Amino acid sequence: MTISLQKSSIHKTNSLTITGSKSESNRLLLLQALFPELTIENVSNSDDSHVMQQALETTSEIIDIHHAGTAMRFLTAYFASKSGSEVVLTGSPRMKERPVEILVEALTHLGADIAYLETEGCPPLRIKGKHLTQSKVSLNANVSSQYISALMLIAAKLENGLELTLKGKITSVPYIEMTLALLKQVGIEASFNGNLIKIVPQVSTLNPQTLVVESDWSSASYFYSIVALSAVGTNIRLSSYKKDSLQGDSVLASLYESFGVSTVFENEQIQIKKVSEAIKEPINFQLNHAPDIAQTIAVTCLGLGISCHLSGLHTLKIKETDRLLALKTEIEKLGGSVHITENSLALEVTKHINFDVSIATYNDHRMAMAFAPMALKTKLNIEDANVVSKSHPSFWDDLKNLGFKITQ
Repeated sequence: MTISLQKSSIHKTNSLTITGSKSESNRLLLLQALFPELTIENVSNSDDSHVMQQALETTSEIIDIHHAGTAMRFLTAYFASKSGSEVVLTGSPRMKERPVEILVEALTHLGADIAYLETEGCPPLRIKGKHLTQSKVSLNANVSSQYISALMLIAAKLENGLELTLKGKITSVPYIEMTLALLKQVGIEASFNGNLIKIVPQVSTLNPQTLVVESDWSSASYFYSIVALSAVGTNIRLSSYKKDSLQGDSVLASLYESFGVSTVFENEQIQIKKVSEAIKEPINFQLNHAPDIAQTIAVTCLGLGISCHLSGLHTLKIKETDRLLALKTEIEKLGGSVHITENSLALEVTKHINFDVSIATYNDHRMAMAFAPMALKTKLNIEDANVVSKSHPSFWDDLKNLGFKITQ
């Protein structure tokens, strides 16, 4: 489905409820599968979390997780440690190109039985669940944090727990710390000191408890962009958010101050408001701890006519698409000038935004949502608009509620 977004002005004051964090939901769903005494509320309604739930509940021998990268990593570890099970874990054509070798090697070192069925190092995988007794393993620390979190999540169910040594500079620390915090929250003994993660085996059942998932900060980023591209005084309230968030993308609140946007926390809501014009100096952000908001920030800068240099983006090349190349291609359609490297993006200021441009989305939900706020500056067509269901199924309805004109 292709949709057209007409140049619009949004209502001055708005309130929206954002679905639960996909990152928190998928971690807690796996922990709940290991420890059924846990109850979860405000689970994400994203495709990725639906896929995760279905996979954990299925009795099928073939599990197709489609585009859900987090589910692929987490479920690889889960089924490898589930003694007596045997599954084939597969996904979309793009998923079959996304590397999983680092995680498979670590699990194999712990005693897992995993085989590649097509391309070496990539899904689909045949996984024969085993009782894993080894407890010590090392990983390069500059890989996707999802490999690290996948091992952490199953660790308390391993006979001897886990000692995970991270080699080199660590990428996406907030996501590792999120996993650690959730383990501690449910009652699992875990620590992260220097480059060593230790998790103690949980031999008894956990105390029954209910955990409420915080709303997704990555999804909030698109509304920060909308406010930044709107007139001074524009205000959006989003529920439900915490000032002491576990999500790395909560750094949005401070980064968007450069774009004249303030954030106020009250009663588990955030009020985001355009309080001044954006600064005109070039923006320089290091985003290795929050790479998922790079697309949003780049488009915000384009719309505001601000040059930017965004670094720490090496993990973006192995996402749903090569997000750096996709950003360059689509921003240049709009009239911007972009230079990319293996881990950075530089946008040169442009004075003219092209009209009535069609934005390709590359099977990537974040491409669709990151570019949508540009409708405040020009007419846009978003191709394959349904792709937003991967993380934010109500996104287009939310934009209509804000005052955007959307036609199919």
